[in-house]
Parts: sequence; C-alpha cells; structure tokens
Amino acid sequence: MEKQKFSWDLFNAMPLIGIIRNLSIEDIQYVMPLFIEAGFTNVEVTLNTKNASEAIEYIIKEYAGKINIGAGTVCTIGDLNNAIQAGAQFIVSPIIKKEVIVKSTAMGIPIFPGALTPTEIYDAWEMGAPMIKVYPASTMGPDYITNVLSPLNSIKLLPTGGVNLNNIQAFMKAGAMGVGVGSELFNKSLIQSRDQNKLLAHFSLFKNEMNKH
Repeated sequence: MEKQKFSWDLFNAMPLIGIIRNLSIEDIQYVMPLFIEAGFTNVEVTLNTKNASEAIEYIIKEYAGKINIGAGTVCTIGDLNNAIQAGAQFIVSPIIKKEVIVKSTAMGIPIFPGALTPTEIYDAWEMGAPMIKVYPASTMGPDYITNVLSPLNSIKLLPTGGVNLNNIQAFMKAGAMGVGVGSELFNKSLIQSRDQNKLLAHFSLFKNEMNKH
C-alpha cells in the first residue's frame, strides 16, 4: 500500500492540530473515531507518549485518507527516523534543529518547528519549514501573531501552547494559519469517563469556535 502523504486540503478543511500526549493506546482507540466524527482532520501524537509509534501506526491503518497523522516532540534525527518509520505524514517540533528540518523537508514530509522570536521564525522558514509552530503562544498572546505577520506576512504561523476555547478565534483573526491544541481538547477526564455524547459535545465546542473564523 502506498504511503498516504500529508494533505493541505485536509489541513485547511479544519486547520486545528489535535495534540495527543500521554494517552494510552486504549484511550486513543476510543477517542479517534469520535474526533473524526466531530469534523477534525489533523492529529499529532507526541513521541514522549508511551507507545507513540504504535499509536501512529494504528491511526494510519484505521484512518489514513480521513485525517493527517503527525508525530510531535521530534527533536533529533533519531526521533525523526522513528516518526517516519511509524508512518508520520507530518512532523512537529518544539525547537529549531536544522538537520531535522532539512532532512524532513528533503523527504517531502512537512515539518512545523517551534519558534518564538521573529528571527527564529524567519530562520525556520528559510530552512524550508512550510509552517512555523509559535510556541508557547499563550505567553505572547494573539497580538503577537499580528505583530510578527506585519513584516513577515508570507510566513504561515501555527500558534500552540495554551490555545483554548477562549482564544482560538483571536489567534485565527490575528492571521494564524491554524492552531495546535493539546490537553484542552483531549480532556483526559472526559476521555476516561467514556461518555461519547459529552466528548462529542466537547469536541463540537472547538469545531464551532474554528468555524466562526
């Protein structure tokens, strides 16, 4: 079977990356069909999650073509190799590591490295990253995105870190290409309660905020 590639069409259909960190395989198996049913099209599993490679492989096997599946917290070439071996369609990193960005880009796998200052953001863009994860975004706020994009308006920004229901719209209106949302979206107590209706309603709140933009 040919490996599914990252789809910008899927990304743009709902430009929110749900970040799975420290969920069990059982929790991931439970949550993914509901996540997709709610209308989301991008998910990232952080490599510091137990059995991350197994989780990525499972999501790809079950949902390839319906959702972009990425690996997060990729900091080294070793991490990148593990992510690619698991089948990750995109890569996310909290940092700028030139060799990781260059190798991922050369392989045709989009990478969204973490940066904060205008210089870091521009450097990561120049290395070939198609979108830059602005992290930690809530520390700076939506106005910061507007200010950075004023001179660097050709760069696509993905605010991540502290993004929630109260500020998603503000980040999108500030000019963000999308957002990354972790524990606020994948609420552990809701997932562990196994109440499908409550979880779907929770996901719908995020979807509705994104659709308002």
